[in-house]
Amino acid sequence: MKRHATAHWQGNGKEGKGQLTTPSGVFQDHPYSFKTRFENEDGKAGTNPEELVAAAHAGCFNMALSFMLSGAGHAPESLDTKATITMDTSGQHFEITDIVLDLTAKVPGISAAQFQELANSAKENCPISRALAGPKITLNATLVA
Repeated sequence: MKRHATAHWQGNGKEGKGQLTTPSGVFQDHPYSFKTRFENEDGKAGTNPEELVAAAHAGCFNMALSFMLSGAGHAPESLDTKATITMDTSGQHFEITDIVLDLTAKVPGISAAQFQELANSAKENCPISRALAGPKITLNATLVA
């Protein structure tokens, strides 16, 4: 399986603008820029690569955990994950330094210990976690009744 997306950019880094496109149509010439990436704190002026990585990570993690829970006989009622990416500068370069996955899950019949074990396994083994093995990835998993 292969997936792709395209990015188009015009202009210099600070004043330039670009568009992101995906074959699914979720993004069709969706704008991004320095401002939407680094200066727009609420994130509502446009997208940025880090936001897309966070969405991909949260989605991949949820799916991996769902398979693991179901395989252990505990199909989840709900898994809600917020992925937060921290990006800092190192000299002249930006780098992702941390990723925190905040999970709230409703999984009938599972013990807290088994839930934590499976959640940690999903964090370590989902394809996006493995692709992002450079930054520290922290999981805060909460099992609700």
